[in-house]
Order: sequence, then C-alpha cells, then structure tokens
Amino acid sequence: MGIFDFSLIERGGPLMWPLLILSLIGFVFFIERTLYLHKGQIRTNSFLDGIKNLVRKRRLVEALTVCEETPGPVAKIVKAALLSHDKSEQVMLGAVRDAALVEIPSLERRIGTIAAIAKVSPLVGLLGTIVALLQAFFLMQESGPYADSATFSEQVTNALITSAAGLAISIMAYLAHHFLYGRVRALVHDMEWVGNDLIQFLQRDVPEDEEVEANAETPAS
Repeated sequence: MGIFDFSLIERGGPLMWPLLILSLIGFVFFIERTLYLHKGQIRTNSFLDGIKNLVRKRRLVEALTVCEETPGPVAKIVKAALLSHDKSEQVMLGAVRDAALVEIPSLERRIGTIAAIAKVSPLVGLLGTIVALLQAFFLMQESGPYADSATFSEQVTNALITSAAGLAISIMAYLAHHFLYGRVRALVHDMEWVGNDLIQFLQRDVPEDEEVEANAETPAS
C-alpha cells in the first residue's frame, strides 16, 4: 500500500481529516509566502548603486520613481530615506525605522501559522491514536474471552497512523518555517544595511554642491 493511499485516511480515523486540513493550509501558506518573499528579493547592490548615481546627478524625482516601480521592502526603505534627504541624520534614521516597522510584519505574515501547525500536528495525531486505542480496548473488553488478537493488532496499527501523519506534517511544517524565516532574516538584513548605507551616503558622501535640491518635486507615497 502506498504512503499516499487515501484509504489511510479512513483507516486512521476521523482525526485524519483535521490533519489533512492542517497539511493543506500549511502547504498553501508556504507556497504563497515563498512567492511573496521571492518577489521582494532584488539585487540590492546594483539597485543601491543606481539610486546613488541618480542622487549624484540631482535626479531625485527619478530616483523616487525607481523606488516606486521596484517591488520589495528594500525599495521602500530607500524611498523613506530619500524623502527625508534634506533632514538631519536622526530624522532620516527615524524615517527608515518607521518604514521597516511597516514592512517587517508583511514579511512575517502567515509564517507564525506554519510554526503553529508544526506544533499542533503531533498533538492532533497523538489524540487520534489515543482515541483509536481506547476504541480498540473497548472492543476487546466487549469481546471477552473470544477477543481476536489479530483484529486487535490491526486496530492498534490503524491507531498509529494518525501519530505518524501528525509527525510527518510537523516535520514538513517545521522545515518550511525554518526556510521562510531564513528568507525573512535575509531581507531584514538587506533593509538594515541599505538604510544605513544610504543615510551615510546622503549625509557624508554627497558634496554640498551636488546635493539634491530640497524642494524637488516628489511623487505621491
């Protein structure tokens, strides 16, 4: 019998259905988060170099437009720094932090649910096993001296299916959470580095005669 045989659901008992639902939710969330985080990843160094070149040429509006058209949180951080380019370093730092506080929850959305699935699935599987074992013992008790050990053995085997399914779902959910969390941490690191590097550039590396004009027209946020 194959491991993906749907008869396992019937043999495992009613709690196999909640486990199936948990696995489907985890799978859908994993695919959605993977695509979302992949879309937000850009070539950070090339993007930042292009923004710096535009700023040196005093083309602030074009730099902001590039940020608007570039997906991902890194572009949002750059945009926040550029919008406060004529302010003090502390003000720019505050703008970058505020932008990060908006973007980070979007990156972490649904990842906590996958972690919860990894924790709950083994418990649901264990509950299914205990319920099935209790039913098996009740049947043995009702059968009295005529109880069939082969039947009892089959019932115990079926009872263990939910535990195995719960552990399998938990392992996959844990690996999915670990993978997604690593992607989020990489994006957050890029956001921190880009924000700090651009602030240093705007404050120290741009000569006064090449600073962008403070009254440059900016597109709507």
